[in-house]
Amino acid sequence: MNRPRVIVFASGTKAGGGSGFENLVQASGAGVLDADIAAVVSNHEHGGVRERANRLGIPFFHFNPPNYLLIRANKQVVGSGDLQVYTEIVHKSGAEWIALSGWLKQVDGLDPKRTFNIHPALLSQLGGRFGGKGMYGKHLYEAIKVALEAGEITESGFTMHFVTEEMDRGPAFFEFRVPLQKGMTAEKIAKAVNEAEREWQPKITNMVVRGEISWDGKNPASLIVPGGYTYLPRL
Repeated sequence: MNRPRVIVFASGTKAGGGSGFENLVQASGAGVLDADIAAVVSNHEHGGVRERANRLGIPFFHFNPPNYLLIRANKQVVGSGDLQVYTEIVHKSGAEWIALSGWLKQVDGLDPKRTFNIHPALLSQLGGRFGGKGMYGKHLYEAIKVALEAGEITESGFTMHFVTEEMDRGPAFFEFRVPLQKGMTAEKIAKAVNEAEREWQPKITNMVVRGEISWDGKNPASLIVPGGYTYLPRL
């Protein structure tokens, strides 16, 4: 029986990035993730993601969609985002599943039943404050640090969710919590969260591509998650 094929979208940076992508490749080789990584996509033509892809022997696609505003109310698209390129790349790779791992561009046109994201914060926390526009990278961890110092939170973590047209608002199926201490820098918060991501992302990705976690792509109430996995606390 052929293993599921996954394409990873990972922005990274010009100088580095792509550690989540490499972690998935290593998990695939070790059998933790019972799937093959078909390809990786980055919006940086040269940089960390491409370097990792070359070293690991994974096909690389460069795709740098412009930022655009999609107005759903009257179906007007403002800007020049080429939505078809997403589906074309996935088709060329032969992948059935799309994993966003540090992809910093708006996604549209992909199958919401088969597209999922890992977000390095708790999307359920403080009414969703740590998701949506601007909540990525250093900006995100600085916002978490401010909330920590203000006594609003005592923990952070990461969330895995299916991807819909609304950024960071698709059905969440896994949330892992990491305790924090006042005085932690944004860098220390990021390190703690990233350590948890490395452990759990391959395991939960495996559950998605094997069909243990699923939804119909339309109704959040259709979400199926094995008992004990949604909002799993840190042990």
